[in-house]
Amino acid sequence: MIPLRILIFTYVMLPWIVSSAAKGEYMEARTPAKATVRASDYGVLQDTDTDGGVLPKAEVLPTCLLCVCLSGSVYCEDVSPDMSAVPTLPKETAYLYARFNKITKIHREDFADTATLRRIDLSGNLISEIEDGSFSKLPNLEELKLAENRLTKLPMLPSKLVTFNANFNRLKNQGVKANAFKKLTRLAYLYLGDNELTAVPHLPESLYVVHLHNNNISTITDETFCKGNTSHYIRTNMYEVRLDGNPLKLSEHPNSFICLQSLPIGWYK
Repeated sequence: MIPLRILIFTYVMLPWIVSSAAKGEYMEARTPAKATVRASDYGVLQDTDTDGGVLPKAEVLPTCLLCVCLSGSVYCEDVSPDMSAVPTLPKETAYLYARFNKITKIHREDFADTATLRRIDLSGNLISEIEDGSFSKLPNLEELKLAENRLTKLPMLPSKLVTFNANFNRLKNQGVKANAFKKLTRLAYLYLGDNELTAVPHLPESLYVVHLHNNNISTITDETFCKGNTSHYIRTNMYEVRLDGNPLKLSEHPNSFICLQSLPIGWYK
C-alpha cells in the first residue's frame, strides 16, 4: 500500500513543478541572446555628415598642443617653454591671444595665411621690430594690442582697426608717421601712453578716446584736436583725452580744446 505522504506529494506538488519548468523554458526563450562584440568594433570613431559620408578629419597643428585652440580662438599666454615667435595659426583663427611670452619680432609671413583674424593681442612680449606689411593681409582686423613691448616705430596699420593699443613702448615721433592714423576712418580707441613722443600725431575724426599720457609732449596747436580757422566746429565723437604726465601746461592753450565736449586730463596750473 502506497503511503499517504507520497500520494499527497504526487497530487499536490507534481503539477506545480511541471508548471514552473514550463515557465522557465518560456522565459529563457524570451531572453534575448547577448550580442557578440568583435574586437574590430572598437576601432576609431569617424564623424559622418547627414548623408552618411565620412567627414575629413580636422587638421592637427603643433600650435594647438602648446596653446588652447577653441572655436576660432587661439590662447598662447605665458607659454612654457618660452615662445619667442608668433606661432603657426589655424587658417580659421579669428582671435589670437599671445600675451606674456618672449616674442621679439613680427615677420611679414606670420599672419599671411590668416585673413580671418579680427583681434590680435601680443601685449607683454619683447617685440622690438615689426616688418613692413605684417598686417597688410588682414582686412578684417579690428583690434590690435601691442602694449608693454619695445617698439620704437610702427608699421602700416590695417584700415578697419577700431582699437589700437601701444601703451608702454619706446615710440618716438621719428617712428610714428604724422599721418599714421589719418586713413583709419573707423579707429575709435587709440592708446599711446607711456612712450617717448614729443608731438601729437594726426588724429582721425572717428576717435572717441585718445591716451597720450606720460610722453614728452611739450606743445600743441589750435589744430591738434580742433580746426583753428573756425569756432563752429565741434568734435562730437571724442569724449576722453589724456595728456597728463607730459611737460605741457594746458592752461596756456585754451583754444586748442574749444571744439571738445570735455577738457583733457592733464596739468593746468
